[in-house]
Amino acid sequence: MPQFFLNKRLIILLISIILLVALIGYSLRDRENVSKPEQFVRDIVGFGQSIVAFPAHGISNFIDSVKDIQNTYTENKKLKARLDELPKITGEIADLKSENEELKKILKKQDDLRNYSSIQATIVSRNSDQWYENITISKGSSSGVKKNMAIMTSKGLLGKVISTSPSYSTVELLSSSNPKNRISAEVLSKKKEYGLIQGYDEEHKVLLLKTIDYDVSVKKGDIVNTSGLGGVFPKGLPIGTVEKLVPDENGLTQTAWVKPYADFYDIENVQIIERTTVNPDEEGE
Repeated sequence: MPQFFLNKRLIILLISIILLVALIGYSLRDRENVSKPEQFVRDIVGFGQSIVAFPAHGISNFIDSVKDIQNTYTENKKLKARLDELPKITGEIADLKSENEELKKILKKQDDLRNYSSIQATIVSRNSDQWYENITISKGSSSGVKKNMAIMTSKGLLGKVISTSPSYSTVELLSSSNPKNRISAEVLSKKKEYGLIQGYDEEHKVLLLKTIDYDVSVKKGDIVNTSGLGGVFPKGLPIGTVEKLVPDENGLTQTAWVKPYADFYDIENVQIIERTTVNPDEEGE
């Protein structure tokens, strides 16, 4: 029995002390002038609050840091994905820019040349075994394409149509090895000189302009155009420039190596040329 009362008194004492500390803290909260005992009690209370508050602030800061790291990781992941797409986007932009420049050159060439109308087309197929022989383009007879029409790139003459279907046409390139593939041409030198583009030297990447008289004054850099004398192509379509002259075996004529304006290897967009005026005195090929 005495033990029970002793425990009961201790509990009451502890409760009283807690209430007393709480009341003292409350009473000291808004007072400016406090005594040393009161200051001591305030310090004890403040210290206890700081012990509780420090871990709480630390946990809060840690959680904020984890959130910042997670947000940074997510943002970096998105940026990395966009960087991975950058080469593809850059390549697409370069292709579009190149195609745009080529089409602009084609349109400018159309404005510069005379006596023809044109149809735009693209390359749809090409045989790897006959890379320098023939190509197939995306326009045919239903678009007005006919046999023997000239085909140009934005830079110069490429070849001529040899067959058509309603939707497609086959083009024989100037670089073809076909001996019957001949184009009447003129050299713009001191005076105009004439010959036939017939054959292609694949090793030196030059067209062969044959049957030039041995005593003509053709020189390197002279411009070579279509002459219009064949009765098929309009006059003045650009072919290339003279690289050098090579005497033929008979000694009576020369062959000019002509560096073509057109790139026979890399072709995408072309212009189909239809002659609109024909001189009745011109000879057929």
